Amino acid sequence: MGRSAELAVLRDVLEDALEGRPALVFVAGDSGVGKTRLLSEFAAHARERGARVLAGDCIELGEGELSYAPIVAVLRSLTRDRDPVLGEIPEFARFELAALLPELGRGAVPPHGPEPAEDSGQGRLFEALLWLLERLGEANPVVLAIEDLHWADRATRGFLAFLGRNLSSERMLVAATYRADELHRRHPVRPLLADLERLSVSRRIELSALTRAELSQQLTSLLGAAPEADLLERVFARTEGYPLFVEELVAASADGRGPLPSTLRDALMARVERLPAAAQSVLAALAVGQRLDEELLAEITRLDEVDLNGSLRAAVASNILVIESDGRYRFRHALLREVVADDLLPGERRVIDLRLAQALEAGAERVGMTPYLAAAIANHFASAGDRPAALRAAVRAADAAVDVHAYGQAAELFEQAVELFDRVPDAEEVAGIDRAELLARAAMDHKLEGNSARQETLARAALAEVDEQAEPHRAARFLNTLQDAQWHLGRGEESLATLEHALSLVPSDDSFERGTLLRSWALTMMLRGRNTEAIEAAQEALNIAETLGNVRLRCRAINALGSARINLGDIDGGAAALREALEVARREDFVSEQNSAYINLGDALHLAGRLPEARALVEEGLAEERPGNWVWLVILRGELAIEAGEWDQAEETLGAVRRSPTGNGLVNLDLRRAELALGRGRHEDARELLDEAGRLAADMDEPQFVGVLGALRAELERREGSLESARCTVSETVERLLAGSEQDVRLARVSAVGTAVEADAAQRARDLGDVDGERVALAHADAHLARMPGAADARLALEAAWSLVARAERSRAAGRADPGAFGLAAEAWTELARPYPAAVMRFRQAEALVEAGDRKAALVAAREAHGVATALGAAWLRGEIEGLAARGRLRLTESRRLDGSHDSGGVVEVEAEDPFGLTQRERQVLELVARGATNREIGEELFMAEKTASVHVSRILAKLGVRSRTEAAGLAHRLGLAA
Repeated sequence: MGRSAELAVLRDVLEDALEGRPALVFVAGDSGVGKTRLLSEFAAHARERGARVLAGDCIELGEGELSYAPIVAVLRSLTRDRDPVLGEIPEFARFELAALLPELGRGAVPPHGPEPAEDSGQGRLFEALLWLLERLGEANPVVLAIEDLHWADRATRGFLAFLGRNLSSERMLVAATYRADELHRRHPVRPLLADLERLSVSRRIELSALTRAELSQQLTSLLGAAPEADLLERVFARTEGYPLFVEELVAASADGRGPLPSTLRDALMARVERLPAAAQSVLAALAVGQRLDEELLAEITRLDEVDLNGSLRAAVASNILVIESDGRYRFRHALLREVVADDLLPGERRVIDLRLAQALEAGAERVGMTPYLAAAIANHFASAGDRPAALRAAVRAADAAVDVHAYGQAAELFEQAVELFDRVPDAEEVAGIDRAELLARAAMDHKLEGNSARQETLARAALAEVDEQAEPHRAARFLNTLQDAQWHLGRGEESLATLEHALSLVPSDDSFERGTLLRSWALTMMLRGRNTEAIEAAQEALNIAETLGNVRLRCRAINALGSARINLGDIDGGAAALREALEVARREDFVSEQNSAYINLGDALHLAGRLPEARALVEEGLAEERPGNWVWLVILRGELAIEAGEWDQAEETLGAVRRSPTGNGLVNLDLRRAELALGRGRHEDARELLDEAGRLAADMDEPQFVGVLGALRAELERREGSLESARCTVSETVERLLAGSEQDVRLARVSAVGTAVEADAAQRARDLGDVDGERVALAHADAHLARMPGAADARLALEAAWSLVARAERSRAAGRADPGAFGLAAEAWTELARPYPAAVMRFRQAEALVEAGDRKAALVAAREAHGVATALGAAWLRGEIEGLAARGRLRLTESRRLDGSHDSGGVVEVEAEDPFGLTQRERQVLELVARGATNREIGEELFMAEKTASVHVSRILAKLGVRSRTEAAGLAHRLGLAA
């Protein structure tokens, strides 16, 4: 009733899905407003259109979540229906899906060895689920219906976020319902909805209560006749048009004309209280257990077969319970279950929880423990107040959650076990693990979930439980977890100190702990630009790995070794090492190491000037069958697209990273987006991103963050004329880079930007007649130039290009801008396949040629730069070039003469002393502007009105192609247009 508009939206979206345009639809509304009814009506329509409807509900289970609850329900329905697609699942996907439903994995061979604690396999599971949905959609479009999203467990929320980021051309529609009135300010589903509902594939339908006319239709349907006016008004006033309440009121008063219950709860309980006591005990068990079969109900209620069957029949006949396709019973509506559950006394609830937990545990011993069962058992033992059993079950459930990569839930369960530890006698024996290890494992699971702050807190708590002198290796392991959290939180110095302390505990042995720490040290030194130290540590870690025969440690050590070698200029040797690490990782299926090798090798090749090779490698990595959660590799793809001048692709790639990483990952993403915004000329966007990155990177000392942040911020300040601020940014950045790193390409970049800042400063000083200011700017420029590496080293192609930029900018600082120097820099960037910096140098070359009087050569350079800027969408650079063209009287595009021929020369002919087409009067006004005269002073000097002087000044600015009187004055001085 009253849902025709909403159904029309759903049907339209389904038609899009049929054509390969997937969608996410969220149906929101208060309890009892008709969300489930709408979804079931749409599901019937979807089946008529040939769609495969897969349905699953999220389960309310308090603090104990059932990981992937709706997804498990979908998989069960597929196995129950013996869907032929299940026989086509590839081995990697079959093994991953078997973690959720063991019967899917019969005969499956693990494609990889056991994952270490620090590796996340959630990405592989998500890829497997997406493969399955895509494959199902090839035969028939898929409608994935998820009810009660407000109860979604953390793992399900993660999968929905993954779907939102990865849907592209699948024949799929995801429809999810949620109670809007349940979403309080800190509800965990809120950020998920905020993320997903702004996607282009998303739709939101908000259900409101029925109108009086629609309510009249509902009552007519329920009563078999049109309601009397007074009944309609009373029901409408009482229910406010909520369909479920209306239905229950009518059921409670038989013909709808008797006394009406005052609340929805009373109406719902009226239906329950009419049942016999035995049936009410069955409802109580189901209110706690939610979905139970007859065997479990018998164990909980202790009813004999006759009484149990009679009770179930009465509850189904009263429209309170429904029977699912697998034979289990559940409440017809979640509100009915909640009302019955709320009516239970605490003691009644504890008895049911205990019996249910014991029955589930006994059943699991017969058929096998699943993550789903383990979580339910832990929850019911905890609710029953059986602390020893709850502790044991929480640890078991946490381990099971890790098996299905539900790391957030695992962390919460481990923390729940920690809280129980002090309240259970012989807790260590009961749990099978001590308190320190519980804390450490919770910390690792928070790491895999991306919660570095909680990881740090728990790692510190674990360390507090350990005597470093008695257990140095264990303490070293916990310290490694701590330093990892500190590093991801951007606290580089703390991370380094923690790592040094950990190494001091295991100073000279060949233990796995020392090898792991040395690998971490090598990675840390490499990222800080201290590559010689990185190579030494990586080599020692490699020796330990060889001694222990540990393939994973060997792979990681080779990775760090190769990256450091490339940074020192041994590109071929370093690339070979990284390729070896990549092959080992691929062969052994070390997913995180494979990811790391792709990122490090791709980044190293990019910084070595081999951009096409780097881009091909990144695409190879992203095309892997099981890429997992490779946010950094996706960001690297965006970064390389910026460098290659494919800005539209970069915009799309970086914009697709919808679930922003945290810590240094967020800094990385902000910097790439800021660089693109700066190139596009969106300066306010760039400043906002750089401000956020600056806050996050305040304590970082890695050149990849510090150097790029400093270079981008200084360039932004330079463009906006804040030269002193730009100079300070460059100075601070150089100081931070020199404090801990060897020669690095980012230092060269910052020094080149610094030289450009000083060229602007020197030029401004000359315009103002500030001799001291010019001398200071030249001294700073020389200092930047002195830090540049030799341009002859072919292994340092990127540094060489930045060095050429700095040398050319130094000539501009000296007041004798060298067109040849800027041309060499442009050619260097062109050879490196980086069009944007090449275009900037061509613009500077054109500017220098205009000042030298060679306007025809300037036109060639300006047109080349303008073409690139236009193609890229580089608004700022394009504006600068067009301003130069206006000042230099250059025509950037060909024009047609009156006789029909083309003027391909592009240089507007003017008298030498009047290159800008200024009239004699305008030249007089410009003279006074150059002296700093106001409009009033110009008027008094030249005997004209102040308003007339203002008009002249505006025309002069337009002809000169400048934005301010100060720029006009400086240009007039430089080109000899004024004394």
